Amino acid sequence: MKRGRVPALMIATLSLGVANAQVRDTSAYLTRMDANHDGVVQLVEYQDWLSDTFDRMDRDRDGTLSRDELPGGRGQPVTRVEWRARLETRFRAQDTNRDGVLSARELSAPPR
Repeated sequence: MKRGRVPALMIATLSLGVANAQVRDTSAYLTRMDANHDGVVQLVEYQDWLSDTFDRMDRDRDGTLSRDELPGGRGQPVTRVEWRARLETRFRAQDTNRDGVLSARELSAPPR
């Protein structure tokens, strides 16, 4: 997938994930993502939560988002593995203090 399309796809899917979760603020969003209830979001929790969006978009359940499954029907196909790798990159960018987890503050801030 071309680099220029990655941020747009990520923003679109993150927005979709938030809307589907019916979350009103960052702390509620963190609570929903925080599967082990430790008050922070680990990488796997982040990937699992946002991969739910991938799964909903992957209508034929083949593990790849084809062009017609992507928002706007544009872009190159992306596999679930590639998707999770991109989520890891985004997670690392949001983890500003480099402690390996996202706090509510880090989760609410756009990645640098």
